[in-house]
Amino acid sequence: MLVEPANESEGLVLKFFATLGAGDLEGVRELLHEEATWTPQVRAVPGAGVHRGKRGIVDEFLAPVRGLFRQGDPKVIIDSLASKGGLVFAESHSDGCLADGRPYENLYAWAVEVRDRKIYAVREYFDSHYVMGLFAR
Repeated sequence: MLVEPANESEGLVLKFFATLGAGDLEGVRELLHEEATWTPQVRAVPGAGVHRGKRGIVDEFLAPVRGLFRQGDPKVIIDSLASKGGLVFAESHSDGCLADGRPYENLYAWAVEVRDRKIYAVREYFDSHYVMGLFAR
């Protein structure tokens, strides 16, 4: 299903996830607000906690995580969007492979805050049990 943005904030969020899904971390950096945060809403999973600022998000969090996957994976496929003002909610699924060739297909929900036409806060919800099962091998 192709999701069309209903407003500027939704358009930015779609661009953000397309950029992330392409593995373009410098492009992601450009879309982030100077005071951006990214918070995986999990406990006891690698990467849990609040990641702050462009360096903290891109260099210290996303780069190592993306390094677990084949180049350009996983793709982030947005299934639905809803928004109110600068708060955008998205449902997505991933499609890709880990670096060792195993498939990675997870489900996500996102709450993304847009401020000053930049991504200000990302709250990521995903199936952490699935992730832990992949890396317990």
